[in-house]
Amino acid sequence: MIEHADCDASALLLDQVNRARADATPLRIQGSNSKAFLGREVAGEVLDTRAHRGIVHYDPTELVITARAGTPLRELLAALDAAGQQLSCEPPAFGDDATVGGMVATGLSGPRRPWAGSVRDFVLGTRLISGHGTMLRFGGEVMKNVAGYDLSRLLTGSFGCLGVITEVSLKVLPKPRHCLSLRLELDSTEALAKLVEWGRQPLPISAASHDGHCLHLRLEGGEGSVSAAQQRFGGEVIDSQYWTDLNEQRLAFFDESLPLWRLSLPNATGPLALPGEQLIDWGGAQRWLKTTADTVQALAHEVGGHATCYSHGTTDRPFQPLAPALLRYHRQLKARLDPLGLFNPGRMYPEV
Repeated sequence: MIEHADCDASALLLDQVNRARADATPLRIQGSNSKAFLGREVAGEVLDTRAHRGIVHYDPTELVITARAGTPLRELLAALDAAGQQLSCEPPAFGDDATVGGMVATGLSGPRRPWAGSVRDFVLGTRLISGHGTMLRFGGEVMKNVAGYDLSRLLTGSFGCLGVITEVSLKVLPKPRHCLSLRLELDSTEALAKLVEWGRQPLPISAASHDGHCLHLRLEGGEGSVSAAQQRFGGEVIDSQYWTDLNEQRLAFFDESLPLWRLSLPNATGPLALPGEQLIDWGGAQRWLKTTADTVQALAHEVGGHATCYSHGTTDRPFQPLAPALLRYHRQLKARLDPLGLFNPGRMYPEV
């Protein structure tokens, strides 16, 4: 049974890891499982982080919040909202019970990412149970540059393959004073060209998406700059709920009719002739693609990007295959932090 109150259960988690070490039992780390569709299937004993929950420290004047891994993401966001602050990377939840640990482990960011940064950019420090059965601490609770090997950020997006994240400190920022969303009648070719042009100018754009028919823009900042940008762009004012629905994949585009792929591409990549239906996000740096084609990762690689499959069971390699040198680094890091290969074995790549 999961305790629905603040609770430090790190000792229980550590005990389970040490028992797994003694028996060489693989562990499948999970919170609410809201993002279990990402990655390869993992066989192992479930290690559930949700009993280890609660906001450890939050002083809005410091712009830092520290929370245990099992803390529901909605509780952390509610605490920030009450203080007029936010996680500017807009991590998607994909479920009401998504956890802070899952947010960091998957490293997924929302529409504001190209302008504000990714989840990794907001992680200041972490606590971790390693495969040696030890509690480790990386980083801290201050906003400063980190000299040397920043393992806290390395853990972000590692999908639990390097250890059990037990606590995380995150940088937060004030919510924008003004927010306005627009819809412009532009085709995708013209929209991408305009976004490249606007990207070189000091405009208050914080999100840009093309749904195949229209360009959607979100403007955030001071009243004057938002108003001036609105007058320049024109278009129709729309409900900002569009960005939440895009982030949580609730738009009609994200139906389950075809396998869904996420393409991460270099900035200023033009229109791509890909089989299937596309939705452009992140001002063109991220493309969502629905297709049955099996050449998506190869096509993404050709233009200097990579592709991830968001439909579980479509492929045995949902993440872009690594170059030999990168794979070697991944395996060496896994061996250092998890020498017995206990944590989420094969979640990202069969070789790790």
